[in-house]
Amino acid sequence: MRGRPVLAAVAVIGALALSGCGGSDSDSDSPAAGAELSVGAAYIPQPVSDSMAAGFLTITNKGDAADELTSVTSEAGDVTVHETVDGTMKQVERLEVPAHGQLVFKSGGNHLMFEKLKQQPKRGQSVAVELHFAHSDPVTVKLPVKAATYQPTTGHSEHSGHSGH
Repeated sequence: MRGRPVLAAVAVIGALALSGCGGSDSDSDSPAAGAELSVGAAYIPQPVSDSMAAGFLTITNKGDAADELTSVTSEAGDVTVHETVDGTMKQVERLEVPAHGQLVFKSGGNHLMFEKLKQQPKRGQSVAVELHFAHSDPVTVKLPVKAATYQPTTGHSEHSGHSGH
C-alpha cells in the first residue's frame, strides 16, 4: 500500500510543475515558441471611393514555425483578404506566414480589401485592424492613411515599430 501515496505525490508534483509552466493563457503561449510575428510598413492609400479601400502591410515571422493569417476585422467596415495571381485578384480564406519569412501585402499583390466603410478615411487619419491567425494571438495594427500616390520605401518590409508580442 506504500505505492499509492508515492504515486499521489508524484501526480501532485507533476500537476504543480505543469501549472507553473502555463497559466491561464497557456494555449496561446505554446504556439508563440514557434511563430514570432510582428507587423510593419502598414498603410492605406487614401481611397477614391466612399465605401471601398485597400490596405497594405508586412507580417514578419522570426519564429521556427509557420502560421496563417485567417481573417482581418475592423470597426471601419468589412475587411477581406485578397491575393493577386497572374493579374487576377481573388478573395482567400487564409494566407501563410512562413517560418523565418514574411507575408507581404503590396499594391498589385496580396492586399486587404475594405468594403462597406462607415466613413471614407482621410489622409492623416488611421484605421485600426485586428489580424487573426491560426495559431498566434490576434494582433491589432493601425494603418495610417497616406496620399493615394504614396509608395513605400524599398522592399516594403521595414518595421514601423509595432510588434505583435
